[in-house]
Amino acid sequence: MNTVIKTSVKSLFIITGIFLFAIASKAQQVPVGKTEISKWQYGKNGAVSLTYDDGSINQFKNALPIMERLKLPATFFVITGGIPGSKYHGKFIGRPVKTIIKESASIPTNDKNFLERCSAGGYLGYKGTITYVTKAASLYDNAKTKEQAFKVMDELYEKVRKGEFQPGYQPCDEVLQEEGLTWDDLRNYGSRGYEISSHSITHASMPGLDSVNIQYELEKSKEDIRDKMGAKYTFSSEVPYGYENERVMKIAYKIYPALRNRMPEPWLKEIDRASKQTPGTTSKDYIQWQRGATTKTPLSLMQSWVDTAVSKNNTWLVLVFHGVDNLGYEALPHTLLDEYFQYIKNQRENLWIATFGDVTKYMREREHAEVKSDEKNSKLVITLSTSLDKTMYDLPLTLKTYVSPGWKKAWVWQGKRMQRVDAATDKKGTYVLYQAYPNGIPLLLSGKEN
Repeated sequence: MNTVIKTSVKSLFIITGIFLFAIASKAQQVPVGKTEISKWQYGKNGAVSLTYDDGSINQFKNALPIMERLKLPATFFVITGGIPGSKYHGKFIGRPVKTIIKESASIPTNDKNFLERCSAGGYLGYKGTITYVTKAASLYDNAKTKEQAFKVMDELYEKVRKGEFQPGYQPCDEVLQEEGLTWDDLRNYGSRGYEISSHSITHASMPGLDSVNIQYELEKSKEDIRDKMGAKYTFSSEVPYGYENERVMKIAYKIYPALRNRMPEPWLKEIDRASKQTPGTTSKDYIQWQRGATTKTPLSLMQSWVDTAVSKNNTWLVLVFHGVDNLGYEALPHTLLDEYFQYIKNQRENLWIATFGDVTKYMREREHAEVKSDEKNSKLVITLSTSLDKTMYDLPLTLKTYVSPGWKKAWVWQGKRMQRVDAATDKKGTYVLYQAYPNGIPLLLSGKEN
């Protein structure tokens, strides 16, 4: 009688064990060790970057403290030429301006001489000429209005010849609105995690510049930032006015790894600020969706941009700000920014909030990465590598590795770095999320600490 009972109990345990194993096997639909690179850092639904153009002093005095209180990172595209201590300032590289002025009396502006005249326009030795340069460059950027651009240049040079301007030099308003900003300030902000990037030397209207003067504006601004702050701050840039002029972009691409103006990648769909399009279906891995609030943009619309990014899984919302508290282009009150930034922070569980440069690095690293998995001595061995320059692309990627259903936690080692992460489950099985540097150093994963 006792023997029968013992045998029945033993059989029950065996049957139960088989049943539980079957359930576990069914739940684990992918092999243990299968590893994916999360589309966004920390496995978030999307990403958002706060970016500021022009470096007006109120951005730092009034907006930055709000972001610091909320622990939100941001990218500031600053105009370097007006900051005290900068080595490089606005100038014209070319023939003597007196020669150009003299020629303008007998030779009308045309396609052959426009870029030279427009490049020199701000440096003719008179105040008030840059307004004409800005207008002409904008007209020249559109093939349909080139003739109007020529007329603006003819008007400028005629007034110069007639002596209608006061002698001297006057920068554009954007440079003047930056007054009070110092390199010490920028180094301080950089040390707190803010990305400081180039917006050229003088906020130049580059479709109106010839190649050598475009290069000067971009290369020397980059050089000043590198010398004053370090090479890590020379990754991103924004060509002033958001121009996407192909001739300008070709030059800028060779100087900066990341431009907010354009980012032509086979895996990225771009929607610029002027577009009324919203993120939809696409065959590409990512969508960069730029939005710029003006003084006429209701807060509800600004919030809806965030909601859209949350509802997708492929959208990078790039927000563009200029003026703050009555200083700068389309200046927004800091009270509005405070409310908006709190709304963004409330979505931090769903959105990765990061600088423009960091999101760019993450996407590129992911697109150029290779991940391999193996098992050795009861540990999972994951190798993550990339073909990119590791000195520049040094941001950790988020990996998702499926593990044994019995794991409750995982200990992850990569070189001297160790992480302990909790296991979670989805419809495919049990997995862990963790950070990994794409440097080729193997990662060891274990369900036990030792």
